[in-house]
Amino acid sequence: MAYIELKDVRFAYPDGHLAVDGVSFSIEKGENVAIVGQNGAGKTTTVKLLNALHYPTDGDVIIDGKTTKGRTTAQVSRTVGYVFQNPDDQIFHSTVLAEVEFGPRMMKLPEEKVKELVDYALKITGMKRFREENPYNLPLSVRKFVTIAAIIAMDCDVLIFDEPTAGQDFNGNKRLSRILRDLAEKGKTLITISHDMVFVADNFSRVIVMSNKKVILDGKPKEVFWNLPALDEAMLKQPYVSRICGALGLSNSVTQMDEAVDLICAACEQ
Repeated sequence: MAYIELKDVRFAYPDGHLAVDGVSFSIEKGENVAIVGQNGAGKTTTVKLLNALHYPTDGDVIIDGKTTKGRTTAQVSRTVGYVFQNPDDQIFHSTVLAEVEFGPRMMKLPEEKVKELVDYALKITGMKRFREENPYNLPLSVRKFVTIAAIIAMDCDVLIFDEPTAGQDFNGNKRLSRILRDLAEKGKTLITISHDMVFVADNFSRVIVMSNKKVILDGKPKEVFWNLPALDEAMLKQPYVSRICGALGLSNSVTQMDEAVDLICAACEQ
């Protein structure tokens, strides 16, 4: 059995609006997965089902062998941490330090362990120098890293990031990449929603594509970003390096800049 399993999951809001329609996929422990698709595709609702912010209307969500049904969000969040797309939906303390400490303290971890986790989370996110700042005195792009630090400090086995690149500049995206690499090296299972196809191609080994509340494609970046009919259906674009190489007739598999540079240099030499 996979570490995470969604089995023919449907979710409808109380007003009857169907947000997820028959979604099934599994994720192994330690995988690094991106979920992509246009607004309304069902991405955020799907990941909220993974930590019991929602419960499936039909089907089942299994985390580490246990269904989410009958379990509280607090219980599931000890395993699955969720970073909201809008940090203002998550932050409620008056200092960065208090925000990041809150989770591990609520878990009643030993003081030494709390300090270790908080120090690590502040350091990896670059928030250590802001520890005494009120989060709302910081720019939105920085507040996002406060919420990321708060979830990292809980030491969950699974971490979900909802649109972490939104509002970030080049340096912010580089920091996010470093965070993902470091967490992956620690064996964490990572699930990220993103509209940034370049970031997805550069940082994830598996991409799940959603459209119209369903999964329409699931594979490696090279498989996903050169499946043009599926991208059209999901209203997504290839990473720009893929489009350039395709236009030049150089390759039908490039997804990253270093690959494109090698191909273009080889073509120039010929």
